[in-house]
Amino acid sequence: MTTNVTAYAAPAAKAPLERTTIPRRAVGEHDVLIEIKYAGICHSDIHQARDEWGGATFPMVPGHEIAGIVAEVGSGVTKYAVGDRVGVGCMVDSCRECDNCRAGQEQYCTGGGMIGTYNATGRDGEPTYGGYSTHIVVDEAYVLRIPEGVALDAAAPLLCAGITVYSPLRHWNAGPGKKVAVVGMGGLGHMAVKIAHALGAEVTVLSQSLRKKDDGLKLGADHFHATSDPATFQELAGSFDLIVNTVSANLDVDAFLGLLKLDGAMVNVGAPENPSSFNVFSLLTARRTLAGSMIGGIRETQEMLDFCAEHGLGAEIELIGADQINEAYERVLASDVRYRFVIDIASLRD
Repeated sequence: MTTNVTAYAAPAAKAPLERTTIPRRAVGEHDVLIEIKYAGICHSDIHQARDEWGGATFPMVPGHEIAGIVAEVGSGVTKYAVGDRVGVGCMVDSCRECDNCRAGQEQYCTGGGMIGTYNATGRDGEPTYGGYSTHIVVDEAYVLRIPEGVALDAAAPLLCAGITVYSPLRHWNAGPGKKVAVVGMGGLGHMAVKIAHALGAEVTVLSQSLRKKDDGLKLGADHFHATSDPATFQELAGSFDLIVNTVSANLDVDAFLGLLKLDGAMVNVGAPENPSSFNVFSLLTARRTLAGSMIGGIRETQEMLDFCAEHGLGAEIELIGADQINEAYERVLASDVRYRFVIDIASLRD
C-alpha cells in the first residue's frame, strides 16, 4: 500500500514550486524508508524543474542530495537498521547486470541507464520523486551510510556536489605533486577545493572575479585568479595537470585548454544549457584531454563520504525553509549563495 507524504513540487515547467502530497511505495523486502531531514538544492534541480534539458515529467519533486534517518526497513535488509544516519544521491536504481553496474559504476549503467532519484521512471513503472519531501523509500543497495564525522545538514550536498567532484579528482589522480585548477567556486567548486586540498594537491581557483578569494584561500586553495583578467591566461599557460570545470555556463574552452600541461586533462562536471565548441589544435599541441564526468557509483560515493568524515569536510551551507525554495532558485541563478542551499525538511512537517 502506498503512503502519501508532503512534498514541494514543480507543477509545470518554469512554474513556481508549491506544497503538495505525493505517493511513496510500501516498504518492500529490500527497501529502506528514510525520514528525510535535509535536502540540498543542486543547480540541476533548477535545470530540470524548468525543463531546460528536455524530457521533464511533471509534477516534479526535485532533490537528489538527501540526508536523513532510517525509519523502517524491509525484512530482507541487512545493511541498515532503524535509526541509522543515511543518504541518497542522484540514483535509486540501475540494471545491476551490465558490465558497468557489476564494476560498481552504476552511474554509467548501459542496461537502460541509471534510474534518477527524481524525474525518472522506476522499475515499477511509476515516476520517481526526490528529496524535497518528508520521506523516501529506496532499495538498500542505493542507500549510503553517513558517518558520524559529518553533520547531516552539511552532508546532504555531498551526495551530489561532493561525489561529482570527488570522482574526477580520484580518477585523474589528484594528489601530492599535482597542480589542480577548479573553475568556478559555487556549490560544486567549493567542494572541489576542499577535497583536492585534502588529497594533497596544489589547488588554484579560477573564478570570474576575486570576490570569493578570501573564501577560496580559507577553504584550502593555494592560489586564486580572476578569469575576467586576460593576463591570467598568459600567466598560467601550461600550468595544470588537471582542470575541473564546475560551472554551468559556456566558457572559452580553448583558453582553458591552454592552461594545461603536456598530458593534462580538463574535466567538465557542470552542464551548460547550450553546446560548447573548441579548436582541436588546443588538444593536439600538448596531447591534452577534454573529458566529462558524472557522479560516482555507490561504492565510490561511500568512499567519498568516509573520506570527508575522516578529513572533517562538509559543505558550506545556508539552511532554508521549504517556503524559501523559489527564492533560493533565483539566488542560485544570481550566484548569491555561499555555497549550497539546504532545505530543512522539518519546515515541511509544520
